[in-house]
Formats: sequence, C-alpha cells, structure tokens
Amino acid sequence: MDPYRAALLAHPQLSKFDPLGRILLYDDFDHGINGWTALIGNYEHSLDSVLPDYRDIRPPMLSNQSMWDTGTAGSMEGTYSLKVATRERANSLGVAIKRHTFRSRGRLRLECYFTFKPEASELVLSELDVRAFGVLFDLQDGRNAQLRWMPHLRYLNAANGKRIARWQFKPKTREFHKIGDSGKTVSHFHLGPEGWMDVPIEPQELCYNEIATKMNWHYLRIDLDLESRRFLGFRCNDVEYAGDELQTIQIPAMPNLLCMLNVGFWIEADTEKRAFLYVDSVLLSGEID
Repeated sequence: MDPYRAALLAHPQLSKFDPLGRILLYDDFDHGINGWTALIGNYEHSLDSVLPDYRDIRPPMLSNQSMWDTGTAGSMEGTYSLKVATRERANSLGVAIKRHTFRSRGRLRLECYFTFKPEASELVLSELDVRAFGVLFDLQDGRNAQLRWMPHLRYLNAANGKRIARWQFKPKTREFHKIGDSGKTVSHFHLGPEGWMDVPIEPQELCYNEIATKMNWHYLRIDLDLESRRFLGFRCNDVEYAGDELQTIQIPAMPNLLCMLNVGFWIEADTEKRAFLYVDSVLLSGEID
C-alpha cells in the first residue's frame, strides 16, 4: 500500500473518505462553520437591486441536532454539523456556500456525509415534506478565461406529496439582469424549480428511518474535471453513475471571477414545514498542483 493511502486509513477522521492526491479542504463542523456562508444576490448602490429570488434565501448555521426524544443527538461524528434550513413555507430555499479559487486545472472530488429531514414538529414521519437537496459548483477558468460553468446536482425527494427519489442535473440558468449602473455587475438565478433533467438511472430511495427524529447519515461523492469542464460522475451510498450524460450550466466568463472555485449545498421545502439539510463533514480534494 502506498504511504499516502496508508496514512489516510490510519487517520480516524479521514479514513472514511477516498480523496484524490491533494486535500484542498476538510471541514468538520465541530471546529466551527469554517467559512460556509449565505448565498447573497448581487447588488449595487441599494439592496433593492437584489433579484427577488435571492432576497429570502436562508443562510447556514451550526447545529447539535436538538430534538424532543433525548435532547441532543449531535452529528455523525462529534457534536456539531452544518445545518441548512428553509423557512416554514413551500418553495423556500436554504443555501450554504464556500468560496475558493484554484491553482491549476485537473480532477476535483467533493465528498461529504449528510442527512435531511423536515422539522420534527408533529408525531408523524413527514418523509415527503422535503422537496430536494443538492450540491452546486460555481467555476470559472483562469487566464484567458472562456467560460464560467456551474455543475448542479440535486436529489428530488418528493413533489406535491408524491415520492420521486431521483437524481437530477441542470443544464441552463435563467436570463441575466444588469445590476446598478456601473456596468460591472450582473445577476441570474440558477436554483429555480424549472429546467431540471433526470439522471438516466433508476430512482434511489434513501434511508429515512421510521420516526421524525431518527436520522441516518449518507455518503456522497461528486467528481469533476476542471480541464474539460464536465462531470466525471457521482456516488451516493451504493449507487454510482459515470457522469457521461450530465450537463452543466455554461455561460460566458466574467471579469472578476478568474479561477473561481465555489461549492454550495442547498435544501428546498415542499410544504409549509421547514426542511433541514445537515452536513457532518466535507472534504474537497484534487489532482492539481
């Protein structure tokens, strides 16, 4: 066994991941929120210039998973996880995003352990109250930039009280709007309910357990190639997909976003009940310098 792999397997926290050659970030939320923050719509001169769909997206927080059965459940490993929560309203969104840049183009791998539930506000399972959760990337080339591209992958759990359990990708965003009068800022909303396409695999039902307060953690891995600007596949628990047919949002490169590497998680409510996404830990790695 090579020394790198042996060191990973000997590390109690990292051994549950399969990172590529260089670890770019490892966030275990027992040590803080680590720079994960709100998705804020662009504005200039006045907050009234923020596009309406961005104005009420809820920011992330830390959670020890308080609940009525035992008081505190804690995270998968430790006390705190990253919690992304919606409002108590259908179509409400919660988003957590972390902003980086990259040094060179190559393979990129995101891994995390997550779970999701609606707010446990009544003694019923409520497994169809969360519409969806997802992972997004917002990337742009470096020097001589041609494209900004935005891989979006979501798990559509349910819609209008019906179980769907399908993975989906998004190939297009909405139209651009100029923000302010400087000519430097535009905005577009890319998390709307329209335009999602099914990943061509069978539906995947995830372990939801049997009462509203029991949570099971899931493994998710997503692979990208910054050089060819495409998905290389993803894995969730025992389901794996090669990624050949997954398209990404592609738009012209923008002046102030060179080498941008943003990663985000989001959750969508389908009923008048808050939807929660918890991330215990997340690791981003790459085959890059």
